[in-house]
Amino acid sequence: MGKIVAGIGSSHVPSIGRAYDQQKQTDPAWQPLFDGYEPVKRWLAEEVKADVVILVYNDHGTEFFLDRYPTFALGVADSYEVADEGYGKRPLPDFPGDAAFSEHLANHLVADEFDLTLCQEMALDHGFLTAMPLLWDHDDTAWPVKVVPLLVNVIQHPLPTGQRCYKLGEAIRRAVEAYPKDTRVAVVGTGGLSHQLNGERFGHINEEWDKQWLQRIQDEPRELAALSHKEVMTEAGAEGGEVIMWFVMRGAMTERVEEVHRFYYAPMTTGMALLALNNSD
Repeated sequence: MGKIVAGIGSSHVPSIGRAYDQQKQTDPAWQPLFDGYEPVKRWLAEEVKADVVILVYNDHGTEFFLDRYPTFALGVADSYEVADEGYGKRPLPDFPGDAAFSEHLANHLVADEFDLTLCQEMALDHGFLTAMPLLWDHDDTAWPVKVVPLLVNVIQHPLPTGQRCYKLGEAIRRAVEAYPKDTRVAVVGTGGLSHQLNGERFGHINEEWDKQWLQRIQDEPRELAALSHKEVMTEAGAEGGEVIMWFVMRGAMTERVEEVHRFYYAPMTTGMALLALNNSD
């Protein structure tokens, strides 16, 4: 049967991708961030050895815009293209999907009363692309894992609640464990941490809140998921509200988890973080 073998929370700041493509891994401003991902990349390659990655992200106007933005959308394709966000496609290979596994997820999640938009074509923007090369090595043509993109609306209100996202993660775990084929699954939740890119609080970062978040999502995720959007955005900034996507990852894990690695860096307009978890139960 299927098994969830890793849970990862990661920022998806677009400038990270630009720095990666421009080979700034040893630039003094960027090296701390890239170094922070290396232990998790090794862990994933040497110990986790996932077959499939369910990556939770939000689209930034590439596939969906304000006139039609689904609450939840699931990729069910055999492959996914790298999107052109206006400055050319990033030099990354397109991503292999797992249509059979995705179809299984879709059937189980809909039966579990999650209404999904199912996408047979999806171009993936920086919300998806940022974390992947930091966590998995690739060559010019291929990735070592298959992917299932799972989009969450954190753009246009009404947004799903943190509790709804947590319950979606729980439903994903049930669906994975019901999959008849032996498949090792990693779940990655992306977004955040604290940042605001508009209005009087432009540039807002709350490092204390960010660090509490990284601990509380491990120890008391249900209490954290009960926070309202207003409470989260007051502390983390308007765009910081996208951290609800981490709850999908955390809900997919067991009640008790073990921290494998934690990293936090706040050099500019966004609190950047990485958290890798193992199931303890």
